[in-house]
Amino acid sequence: MESTYHNPVMLSECIEALNIKEDGIYVDLTFGGGGHSRAILEKLTTGKLYSFDQDSDAQEQAKKLSEEISNPSCFVFVKANFRYLAKYLRMYKVEKVDGILADLGISSHQIDEPTRGFSTRFDADLDMRMDTSTSETAKDILNEYSETELHKLFGIYGEIKNAKTLAKTVVASRINKPIETTTEFKEILNRVAPKKQEFKYYAQAFQALRIEVNQEMEALEDMLLQCADVLKTGGRLVAMSYHSLEDRPLKKIIQTGKFQGEVEKDFYGNIIKPFEAVNRKPILATKEEIEQNPRARSAKLRIAEKI
Repeated sequence: MESTYHNPVMLSECIEALNIKEDGIYVDLTFGGGGHSRAILEKLTTGKLYSFDQDSDAQEQAKKLSEEISNPSCFVFVKANFRYLAKYLRMYKVEKVDGILADLGISSHQIDEPTRGFSTRFDADLDMRMDTSTSETAKDILNEYSETELHKLFGIYGEIKNAKTLAKTVVASRINKPIETTTEFKEILNRVAPKKQEFKYYAQAFQALRIEVNQEMEALEDMLLQCADVLKTGGRLVAMSYHSLEDRPLKKIIQTGKFQGEVEKDFYGNIIKPFEAVNRKPILATKEEIEQNPRARSAKLRIAEKI
C-alpha cells in the first residue's frame, strides 16, 4: 500500500539494493511516512527492522504501520536523529546489522505541511525544525546571526552566488522589524534574486536555512562515520541524496571511508576503506517515476557493501 503522506522515491531499487534476508537485521534511518520501512518489513519473517526519525508526525505514522502489518514484533521505531545510530542500536543490544537505508533530505509531508515553514508555497512562521522539541528555529537564525555568519550559511548550504549581498539585505531588513514569516523572507529574497530565477533562489535560501536549523551536515557526518562500524561484513549501505551537499560526502565515504575524502593507505599502497561501491555511478529515477513524483528528479542512489 502506497502512503499518501510521503511517496517513497526509487522504492523497488532501494529494496533490491538492500539484498534483504528474511531473518536479517535492518535499519531505516529516515522513516518519514514509512514507505520504505513497510516494504522492508514485507520481506522479513524472523528478522528485525529499526526505523529512526526525529519528527513527531513520523512517530504517528509508525504507530499506524505497527497496527497494519502482520509481523509487528519485527518492527521497532526509534524517535531520534540518525546521528545517534550506534547509541540506540547498543541500547537495543544490536551488535551488527545486515543493511542500512538512508533516504536523505526532507520528506514531502514536511514540505506540504503549511505550518512547518519548510515550503516557499505557504505563508507560515519561519520554523523549519524537523524535531520540534529543539529550540532554535529559522526565524532565530535570520534575526540573530551576524552578517558574516549569514553570508557563509547562504554561500555554503544554499550555494547562492550573491550570498554576501543577501546577508547584507537580511541584516538591513531586520533593523526595523524582525523577519518572522516565509512571506516576509521571500519579499527580502525578491530584492536580490536574479530575474526569472526567483523560485530557484527561494529554494536555495530555504534549503540553507533548513540545513542550519537541523544541523543536517553535522548529523550526516556523524551517521556516515558510524555505518561501517554497525554493518556486518557483506552488509549493504543504501543511501539516496537530493543535492550535491549530501551526495559529495556520501561518495567520499564510499570511496575512502572518510567524510572529507582524505585517503589512508596501508604499507603496500592500498587504500584502507570499509566499503566497496556496488554501483560506480549513482542510480537515477526512471522517466516514468519522475513524471509521477517530481521529487525523484534530483535523487541519486548509491549502494556500498561492507568489506
